[in-house]
Amino acid sequence: MTTYTNLSINLSMSSSTRVLLLGVLLDGPLHGYEVRRRLETWGADKWASVAYGSIYHGLGRMADEGLLRRVEEGRGGKTVYEITEAGRAEFALLLMNHWWEIKPIVDPFQVALTFMNRLSPADLTAAMKGRAVQLRASVGMLDRAIAAKRAHDAPRHVDETLRLNAAQLQAQLDWIEEALERVARGELP
Repeated sequence: MTTYTNLSINLSMSSSTRVLLLGVLLDGPLHGYEVRRRLETWGADKWASVAYGSIYHGLGRMADEGLLRRVEEGRGGKTVYEITEAGRAEFALLLMNHWWEIKPIVDPFQVALTFMNRLSPADLTAAMKGRAVQLRASVGMLDRAIAAKRAHDAPRHVDETLRLNAAQLQAQLDWIEEALERVARGELP
């Protein structure tokens, strides 16, 4: 088993964005627009909070750090990047860190739950029912996104990120439906 130590993370860019950019470039040299298009095809904006505007900055920054190499400047005004051995090592370190590190999922809904007792039962019920409608729509949208990704030849393993997201939303929907019954019985808040 490989031991991963001395993990270097540039704090100006999220480690998830770094993994995604480096990982996309494992398949070969690409310019920033091609990197962005691949991440869009994968739906990374939904499950990884990738700010597409940061892609170009991130690529340039990692090239300055020696993780990427500029192999072509100006192809139609676009810089083509290739991952270096240092970039491959950084990718491996960050990737393994992501597999082993468990972080809380930050969701503003948990803040709302904290103060559910500040709402009248009627307002709480209305908010929960409204959220349930949105969650059902989101789960359906993710199911359609998986089908669309297959039509665009996105790798099948990318579907799993969408499946996980759908499962998390479904778990929240299941909780809300059960909690609505508890509010109706006067057990919540």
